[in-house]
Amino acid sequence: MRLAALALACLPSLATAQDVVSYDYPGSFEDAAFGVESAIVNRGLVLDFVSHVGEMLNRTQEDVGGEQLYTEADIFVFCSAVVSREVMEANPDNIAFCPYGVFVAERDGQVRVGYRTYPDGPMDQVETLLDGIAREAAGQ
Repeated sequence: MRLAALALACLPSLATAQDVVSYDYPGSFEDAAFGVESAIVNRGLVLDFVSHVGEMLNRTQEDVGGEQLYTEADIFVFCSAVVSREVMEANPDNIAFCPYGVFVAERDGQVRVGYRTYPDGPMDQVETLLDGIAREAAGQ
């Protein structure tokens, strides 16, 4: 079950540009990644997993074809007991959105930090949490 949730968290192909909020980061990928991890931990949250999406795409590019999408790209996956309880008490089906993820991606020399959006309503609390993490990591 946890693997299925992680797989759902890593499906960027289902998102459109309007479903993603991201911020430019003026430094290196490594610094942005450290910033995201620090912003998560500084909120008392536990980082469950780091999905190395860019590494996987680069490693499999020759086998599946296509262009290089990212120099590097990671998704930092975590949950918040407090926020998750609140949004799931409002609607138990909100379990489908947990765990949450913040990405760092470098493409064409530009580093971006961001997250995907969620339905309006109780999930706004999650977006507020993710936006705070992304902004802090991006120096916004």
